[in-house]
Amino acid sequence: MALINSQFLKVSQDAVEQEIAKRVNVFSVLNPKVELIRLDSGDVTLPLTPSAIEAMLSSVHEMGRDTTFRGRGPVRGYPFLIDAIVKGDFRSRGIKMQPEEVFVSEGTKQDVASIGDILCKDNRIGVLDPIFQTYIESNVVGYRAGILEKDKHWSNIVYLTATPDKGFTPDLPTERPDVIFLSYPNDPTGVALSKAELTRWVEYAIENKVLVLFDATYEAFIADPDVPHSIYEIKNARKVAIEFRSFSKSAGFTGLHCGYTVIPREVKGYSLYSGRSIFLNDLWQRRQTIKNNAPSYIIQRAAEALYTEQGKKEVRQSVDYYMTNAAMLRSALDAAELKYSGGVNAPYIWVQSPWGSSWELFERLFSRCRILSSPGERFGPSGEGYVRLSAFANQNQVMLACSRLADFRM
Repeated sequence: MALINSQFLKVSQDAVEQEIAKRVNVFSVLNPKVELIRLDSGDVTLPLTPSAIEAMLSSVHEMGRDTTFRGRGPVRGYPFLIDAIVKGDFRSRGIKMQPEEVFVSEGTKQDVASIGDILCKDNRIGVLDPIFQTYIESNVVGYRAGILEKDKHWSNIVYLTATPDKGFTPDLPTERPDVIFLSYPNDPTGVALSKAELTRWVEYAIENKVLVLFDATYEAFIADPDVPHSIYEIKNARKVAIEFRSFSKSAGFTGLHCGYTVIPREVKGYSLYSGRSIFLNDLWQRRQTIKNNAPSYIIQRAAEALYTEQGKKEVRQSVDYYMTNAAMLRSALDAAELKYSGGVNAPYIWVQSPWGSSWELFERLFSRCRILSSPGERFGPSGEGYVRLSAFANQNQVMLACSRLADFRM
């Protein structure tokens, strides 16, 4: 009988999701005519942009002809998409980037969870708290997290706690990790880092020889001109940082699964056995060759279309739609005298519970306003006392949610 990786047994199932589903089911049975407004989901609601649809339809026809059919594509992704990424996302911002530094993939979550394949299990990991739990769980199953302690912290993970008194921006680590996961604009707090703040992290990484894994999934939602869209806008970040990007939230690709990871040629790791420095770009290439195929030709053509003038306009319209939702929710929360962060450079709003309990605020929003939120426990130990609201919703429903929040009473 095969032996299992018992680390998977240490990753708890989403008890928060199960509890929400149970409450929703009971409510729906007892109140079949009452509409619940779901602001708990990180999934998008707008359809794919017309440019993406047109590109997919055209490429489907190509796949049906002998002369234009394509089988398995390049491991790194098709050159046409990589060139569009390099020009549209980096060189347009004055950032040095080469095509061989870009790896097209099925999205950020997959790459964030898999990057540990090329890193030794003896690395100590630094993780923001609160944060999307894939950062934690991928290191649990990768034997880097240590032991789960009574306070729900893993013994070998350095928690970079983000507190409201510092605008949910954590201090630099006092205990050096080997690898730091940063996610900005942040899910769940909605906070983004200014150029000066991000520069501090890059300088710390260079000085302490730390690898930064930077999740820029929500960069398209940045409105503040002082907030960098890429970590590579910071001097010398190419020496220490890997960046993850996705088309899921900005262009509605959550069902298509397409994104990319950038590993500059300068980024190195070290062999535990030989002490030699190794280029991580080469290691990731080997890993992808062994384990992954890039998304289909059809999906990559759809992603390429996002970089046309019309495609960029359509993506901007989608982003503006969701950020209008966020602005309406912020106004309603102000009127309800609830404290919160986010909703300016990110589609998430992190709402503080006046009672100190996530579930207390969740229950009041649920029972009095018929609004579903995400309790903070879903995002790690420091999530207690908050709920996350998502702007990824139908605008009419958001307006209804705002009208219901007007009746919110503490």
